Amino acid sequence: MSKIYLVDDQPIANFITKKLLELEGFKGSVEDYTDPEKAFQSVAIDKDALIFLDLNMPKMNGWEFLDAMKEKDISHRIIILTSSTSKIDQARAKEYPCVVKYMTKPMNKKKFSELSDYLKAS
Repeated sequence: MSKIYLVDDQPIANFITKKLLELEGFKGSVEDYTDPEKAFQSVAIDKDALIFLDLNMPKMNGWEFLDAMKEKDISHRIIILTSSTSKIDQARAKEYPCVVKYMTKPMNKKKFSELSDYLKAS
């Protein structure tokens, strides 16, 4: 897998994650989306990707995105990157086998270092 999707309605969040990927030395393709519906159309045709997914978005929230993936039998690996510190959200994320990590914003270099194993598999 050499593709990463960033799905967050806040452009600055995608920008920060993209810059951290560059600093980490990720050489694959990175596509960022502020519209989760458009992002879903792209990930639906991809075969193997890593997705950074926000939960709180308009039009289609992260849970709806995950449910749509499940319904279409799409099994990309998901890193939830959200402002939600809710234990309920953290527990709910564990119900989705494709979710490999739950992280809270803001993203920074220290937190990003926890992802090196997932990026190596990229």
